[in-house]
Amino acid sequence: MAGKKPAGAGDRKPSGSAPDAPDPAAVSLWERLDRPAPAPRATLTPQKIAAAAVRIADAEGIDAVTMRRLATELGVAPMAAYRYVSGKGDVLDLMTDAVYADLTLPDDTENWRDVMRANALRTREIVLRHPWLSQISSPQSLRALTPNRMAAAERALSALDGLGLDVDAMMAVLGTVNSYVHGAVSAECAHHFLMREQGWTSPDEVRVALAPQMRYLMSTGRYPTYHRYLHEATRKDDPQWRFETGLDSVLDGIAARLGI
Repeated sequence: MAGKKPAGAGDRKPSGSAPDAPDPAAVSLWERLDRPAPAPRATLTPQKIAAAAVRIADAEGIDAVTMRRLATELGVAPMAAYRYVSGKGDVLDLMTDAVYADLTLPDDTENWRDVMRANALRTREIVLRHPWLSQISSPQSLRALTPNRMAAAERALSALDGLGLDVDAMMAVLGTVNSYVHGAVSAECAHHFLMREQGWTSPDEVRVALAPQMRYLMSTGRYPTYHRYLHEATRKDDPQWRFETGLDSVLDGIAARLGI
């Protein structure tokens, strides 16, 4: 019949037409950034986006980081950042990767225990400097999948390689230490958040504020060991000692359990 197209003809593209673009959801942020589109006069970069977002979060908290606020901070059009990121989730990933670039260890750190310990202490320093990390990131979260965090994991796993452990045990060791670090530092950050929210500026102010509840609870006689802690402890205000003591206990347990 006149005018009837052959089957499939309507689906064909003209010669030289552009191929279908890949589905953005199927391509990771890091793959996109490894092959950015040419931009000879680009005034914006992923590094600048990350640095601006970190500045905002450090000063005002993670909720202050919005795409509109970023555009204002960077002095660009509201849609400019979308050339590199698809939204706030990508920005959080860039922020996480940027601050974990500081997770460096001494060159002579090779023994598995020294690597794990140094990595844990350095991680604590980074999170306390950027406490919003404790709100958005954990060892099991998708935010662990950034180049710099993967580099830290690779360094730790390679320190365990060759000790007679299979890869499952190696990952269990890494996960156990990371879980301790995340839990301990998140609790420390939560304490700081509470102090700031309540306007408390020192541990003594915290104790004064909580004294009525604590006096009542101790007066019941139900908590004799805790009562002893309150009266005998000498390191209540030494979170660094508490963190390192817990960390060494975890490492001692791993060494005893696995014979390494």
